[in-house]
Amino acid sequence: MTDASLDGRSIPREDAYAHAARILGAAHFPLVAGLGADVAGARAAILLAERLRGAFDHLASRDALADLDVLRSSSMFVTTPNEARLRSDFILLVGAGLSSYWPAMFDRLALHEPPRFGAQSRRRALWIGPKRGEAHIDGVDIDTIAAASHELPGVLAALRARVGGRPVALGDAATKKLDAHASAMKAAQFGVAVWAAENLDALTIEMLCGLVADLNAATRFTGVPIGARSGATGVVQASGWMTGFPPRTGFGRGYPEHDTWRFDARRLVDSNEADAALWISAYDGEPPPWRRADLPLVTLAAAGAKADGRGVFITVGCPGRDHDAVDFAQETSSLVLRKASAPSKLPSVADAIGAIGARFSEDVPC
Repeated sequence: MTDASLDGRSIPREDAYAHAARILGAAHFPLVAGLGADVAGARAAILLAERLRGAFDHLASRDALADLDVLRSSSMFVTTPNEARLRSDFILLVGAGLSSYWPAMFDRLALHEPPRFGAQSRRRALWIGPKRGEAHIDGVDIDTIAAASHELPGVLAALRARVGGRPVALGDAATKKLDAHASAMKAAQFGVAVWAAENLDALTIEMLCGLVADLNAATRFTGVPIGARSGATGVVQASGWMTGFPPRTGFGRGYPEHDTWRFDARRLVDSNEADAALWISAYDGEPPPWRRADLPLVTLAAAGAKADGRGVFITVGCPGRDHDAVDFAQETSSLVLRKASAPSKLPSVADAIGAIGARFSEDVPC
């Protein structure tokens, strides 16, 4: 059984590499998108985009850039999960689905344990806007404030106002509840806010980070952002040290240019500016978000991903499962080496891109 196909028909992997090289090498402005890969795969993909004078974008760029926009425009207090586990006596969780975005969150933050460094005998927690039944840990009392996703900005704004002693247009009962939470946060010796950008937009994250900054006027408060899916944080870091910019960067003029609108993958495809695309999703085989039937497409995806019958499809290994990989670990907020848990003969993204690049015709620049 082959691990590659062309327009839905199985072909040898070596032939797939050759077809992919012809598609990408003939393009005037190719798009390298998805970028769900480990650091080695990200490096290979970015170098390919540079070689072909195309653009690259990650499938979770919106989420990664939401945090990054706040960081580079108004600053952000952050710490590691381990530091939060050891020192925090108050944890503020914001938004629904945090435990699904980071399944090990409760264990890594150890809400059921007292902080190891600090005078508090127990750790307190407030969760704004959890899903039904999500804010539950055996033996831990978690205070909650019910809020739909569109209500989170208003709740955070009101809470920030009460932390600062400013009035809010709420009833007495709601104001009294906010005041109790504001007092608890100000009394914390080391507080931590946890959020996932997949749930929030940049302005809401900026409001939350503003609340953290206000609290630092009288105590210590910081943040633990949950990184975006499919290795986005590692790709952002690799992109930064290679080009000076995060994804949504293009090489059309021979040097890197970052523009979150111009080089948005979906926009480039919908506007017909991209005349070929390489889609990479090695973690879970997430498909491209566009359905442009006439776009020449090369797909590198994990085993089990469904090919839609268009273009070249090559199955690649999942980082940390099929092959050793360096990627970003939420547990430590750092790049780590993950040994293959179930080694296979499937090529890595870096290997596949290397094989495609070796088959470019001589008129493709090196």
